[in-house]
Parts: sequence; C-alpha cells; structure tokens
Amino acid sequence: MNDIHPFNLQAAARQSMIERGFHPDFPSDVREEVNSLQTRSSVRWLPDARDLRALHWSSIDNDTSRDLDQIEFAEEMQDGAVRIQIAIADVDVYVPAGSAIDKHAAEQTATVYTGVHNFSMLPEELSTDLTSLLEGQERLSVVYEFSVDSEGCVDRSRIYRASVVNPAQLAYPSAGAWLQSGKSAPPKIAGSAELQDQLLLQNRVAQLLRKARYRRGALNLETIETQPSMLNGQLVDIETQQKSLASELIEDFMIAANEVVARSLERARLSSIRRVVKTPKRWDRIVELAAQYGTKLPGTPDSKALHDFLCERQSLDPDRFPDLSLAVIKLLGSGEYVLERVGESAEGHFGLAVQDYTHSTAPNRRYADLVTQRLLKAMLAGQRSPYSDEELAAIAQQCTRQEDAARKVEREMRKRIAAVVMRNRIGQTFTAIVTGVNEHGSFVRTTHPPVEGMLVRGQKGVDVGDKISVTLVHTDPERGFIDFARS
Repeated sequence: MNDIHPFNLQAAARQSMIERGFHPDFPSDVREEVNSLQTRSSVRWLPDARDLRALHWSSIDNDTSRDLDQIEFAEEMQDGAVRIQIAIADVDVYVPAGSAIDKHAAEQTATVYTGVHNFSMLPEELSTDLTSLLEGQERLSVVYEFSVDSEGCVDRSRIYRASVVNPAQLAYPSAGAWLQSGKSAPPKIAGSAELQDQLLLQNRVAQLLRKARYRRGALNLETIETQPSMLNGQLVDIETQQKSLASELIEDFMIAANEVVARSLERARLSSIRRVVKTPKRWDRIVELAAQYGTKLPGTPDSKALHDFLCERQSLDPDRFPDLSLAVIKLLGSGEYVLERVGESAEGHFGLAVQDYTHSTAPNRRYADLVTQRLLKAMLAGQRSPYSDEELAAIAQQCTRQEDAARKVEREMRKRIAAVVMRNRIGQTFTAIVTGVNEHGSFVRTTHPPVEGMLVRGQKGVDVGDKISVTLVHTDPERGFIDFARS
C-alpha cells in the first residue's frame, strides 16, 4: 500500500545538506558581521571606479532569482565589431578575505539549489540585496569588456571597476520567447525601443560566439532539466526547463567573459583557479557508443568529431537525444577546479572547446568566482596576489569536493520531489522511454511529467530507447523511489 502521509521536503533537504557535509545555517559570528555591515553609501564611490550608471544595462535570469551577479551592455563599433560590457557584482567589497562571512563561504563554496529551498553561500542580506545587481539599485562592479568581430572572435579586452545601475531585470522565459518570435514582448521590453535594440544586438553577438565555439569543437549537449511547479506554496507538478535564446545568450556571454578573465590573469602573471573538464579517459567507450549508431569516431579524443555526431543524432532522433547526451556527459566525467601556476598551462575545457577558462561571473553563488574577483582587483591595483599557490590549490580542491557533494544533494532532492508529485497518481498510465537496462534493473522516463523510475514489472524484452506505456505502482519519497509496471 502506498504511503500517503505528508512528507516534509524542506526538512529532507536540510538533512541531506547536513549528511553531505554542508552547514545550512549561518553561525553567530557571520550574523554579527552581517548586522554590522557598512551602509551602501560608504562603499559606493571609489576613485578608480568609472561611472557607468547611465548605460542601458539589463540582466536576464530565472523568474524568481534575486541573487543577480551580472548585467550586460552591447555597442556597435565603427569597424563592424560589437563591444560587450559585462558588469559583475563586486562581492569582495562587502566580504573581505578572512572575515567570518568569507570563512563560511570558503567551507560551503557554492549556493545549493534543492528545488524547495536555496541554501545560499552568502547571507541573503548580501546575495539578494547589498551585493546583488537588483533593478534600480546603484552598485559597485567589476566590468569585463571585449570586442566580438563578425566571425565571433573575441579580442581587445580590458577589465576595470565601475559603478552601475540595472534598469531592466528580465526573466529567461519571457525574454527568450520574445527573442524567438518577436511577439508577446514582456512590458519592460515592449516599453523600451532601446532595450529591444540592446537585446537583439546581444542575441546576434551570442549566436556568433556560439558558432565560433562549435567550429572549434564545443559539444552540442541537451539534457532534461526540471523544476518543481508550485501553487499556493504547494508542490503540484514538475516542469521541464526549456532552453531559450535568452538563456543561451547569457551562457555564451559568460563563457566569453571567463575566457577573457583567464587570459588577463595569465598576462598579469598571476596564478589562478581554472575550471576544467579534462580530455575524457573513457573516449574508447564514447567511440563504442557512437558505433552503435553507425558513426565512426577517431581513436583519439576529438571534440569536433563528437560535436558533429551529436548534432546528427539530435536531428535524426530528438526524443532520445537527451538520454544520449546524458550518457556522453557521464563518460566525459565531471568538471573540477585546478590551480594554474604562473608559466604553466592547465588542461583546457574539453566540452566547451576553450583552453582558457575560469569561473568569474557568479561571486554571489560560487566561492571560486569570489576568489577570482580578488585576484582581478590585485591585478588592477598592480599588487601581488592575495593568495599563495598552495592556498589556491587548497581552495580548488575544496570547491571540487563541495561541488560533488552539492550535485548529490540536488540529485537526491530531484528524486524526492518527483516521488512526492507522483504519489497521488498511483494507477495512472504514462508514455515513457526506456533510459537504462543493466544488472540493477530497467529504468524509464515518463514524458509528462518528466520523472524517472524503475520498471519493476514487464521489463523482459525492453531495451534502451524503446517507447512503452507504463503504469505507476508505487512511490517512496524518503528514498526517492518511483516504480512502474509495463501496461
């Protein structure tokens, strides 16, 4: 009999955080520092900060996000190139190295998103207020400026500090829909011809950047991302997060910005933390996987050949492409943070087809980005690095450890959320696709809502990629189990 007593997802998320080594509550010394923070006006103006408050910046993020790390502005130049300016929230100005807030952030290393609660790396008084580039608020920032030519090549970059104001806080779904169709513009976009021109120009440049990366072998991967749907504070469904031109725009700009930062630190002869997905050790298995679809990949890792194979499969079989993408991602291996010493070259990011890559665009949410911001400030001031190589190496290792732990927390919670959503649908029939068959059992993913579970009856004869009809027979929110029988 299915267990129908109320399941507390909030409590489960907190317990999962603790079990994975996180501290979901801020200690007393952090709270004391928050309470005694300087006022905004006392740090707003700096002699070396440019006044860029008049530019028509904009931000695009999730509908509910308030921890805004970046805003963007684009300008066409006389030579046909487009100058991009990306302002990153100056978090370091409120979170000095060695402070209680900084030490706590160094332990956590990232904000963890569980679907029912966000466990912030920084106190929300900072991340969603003082250090967030909220609409209409004057803020200090570090600006990454670079030019993009007609081939999507990035050059003429520079970095500097500036005061900024975000006049337009936009959301991915509505902005993306408008960019795609040119219709149904959200009020902020509809009411500003200047903002419309900005977004269209930014989108054009983003497409150039993406095409240039694809030419270099960046991988075209598409996994199914989900989010819980709430009604009056209650969990009612699971929705697929759709990629859009708006989300791709931000992704393309952030990748370019991170490359600019990495190269700038290298030129300044400052050691840094790099983010890498190393050349896959299991390339032979990727070759075998492609061979199952009739494609022969080179014997040595080749991101361009893999990209072409993935594009072909996406075109031929879009329904099964997310599962193929997931299999490739697992074989590529997870990313990690590593130290890049002065004069040495860390391994490039295989999946993005970039050699110079660091994390620098989300200092409200990731500790590696906050550390990079401090390195950039030292560079701008002509000072020595605030970190030794040994300290950077230790920070990189901690960030990698905690990222792995956060991934496990988020995966556990996705399963529990799905089990809670499905628990009142016992006996209902769903269309599903077989996503895995191994010694542990057969697994399926329903099309709507997009949830995964085990096929506990009728699994004989099924294979990966088969479309079948299944009936839900049991859920277990505590363990995140969902069981189906073939209809």
